[in-house]
Amino acid sequence: MRKIRVQDAIGETLCHDMTAILESGFKGVRFKRGHVISAEDIPAMLDMGKFQVFVWEPEADEVHEDDAAMAVTEAMCGKNVTSSGPTEGKMEIRAASDGLFCLNREALKQMNRVGDYTIACRPGYTRVAKGDLLAGARIIPLVTKRRNVDEAVRIAKANDPVLAVLPFKPLKTGIVITGSEIYHGRIKDAFEPILRAKLAGYGAEILGFRKCPDDLEMILAAIKAFLSSGAELILLTGGMSVDPDDLTPTAIRTSGARLVTQGVPMQGGNMLTMAYLDKTMLIGVPGASMRAPTTSLEVFLPRVFAGIEITEEEIAGYGEGGLCLGCKVCRHPLCWFGTGR
Repeated sequence: MRKIRVQDAIGETLCHDMTAILESGFKGVRFKRGHVISAEDIPAMLDMGKFQVFVWEPEADEVHEDDAAMAVTEAMCGKNVTSSGPTEGKMEIRAASDGLFCLNREALKQMNRVGDYTIACRPGYTRVAKGDLLAGARIIPLVTKRRNVDEAVRIAKANDPVLAVLPFKPLKTGIVITGSEIYHGRIKDAFEPILRAKLAGYGAEILGFRKCPDDLEMILAAIKAFLSSGAELILLTGGMSVDPDDLTPTAIRTSGARLVTQGVPMQGGNMLTMAYLDKTMLIGVPGASMRAPTTSLEVFLPRVFAGIEITEEEIAGYGEGGLCLGCKVCRHPLCWFGTGR
């Protein structure tokens, strides 16, 4: 594009919106991008204080900010994601359904290294509701070179999808409550109502609660019974520390499950244990979940119900952002807790 005097712009195509505030009270776009400037427009533009305008140069190989933002947005959005705009060169990207926001972090970094592009997102693996803002995309200048748009779109398509929302699956879930003191009725179990409330938000199909004493064979029998009932997720509470008589982690390992982790670098919820027994996930619930509204369990449950596999390699990255400050009013996930790298 090139900048010229308004008086010299007759017959030229305007390459940006021109806003005006009029005595009538009107405030908004007076001349839209793409408008072909006529002699009658000149006085109005001068009255707006516009003595120079930007017009297109046919051979400049440039892309307007609106078109650049729309192109990359279309390329990087996956399932259950919608977009609106452009408004002042920016596209807004929102969730089209409830679920888990999934982000290809490396692709996002690559795209933000492309000249002129800026794409800002909320953290990946964030639980979202329909209509929640996920990301905004724009370029910094009014126009960018075509090669920048082509490169950003290429990266997005090579990593499709860069942004997506995965709906939660109503997993068949069994809960094993361990502890001899609970099994024999010496104290009342506090975990059942807490876990019912936590699972309700995902539409889990609860197969039942089984209470077991600190007896390895009985815990293993409870796991086997839930597996026979088609459990896709089994939660085990109690006995998650390192005391010799805390048998829940031992039961998980002895069941034949593939251990992902026993313990995570997160507080609260250090003692979270996760394993896979074929396609069924076994989770040893940390004791902190009984008293704190947000622990490591709340960080990983959305991923479990979205069907995303959790790997041993990624666990260490949750140390950064893994310290909960125990705020008087919990605002998770609108905080850093659980945004591991």
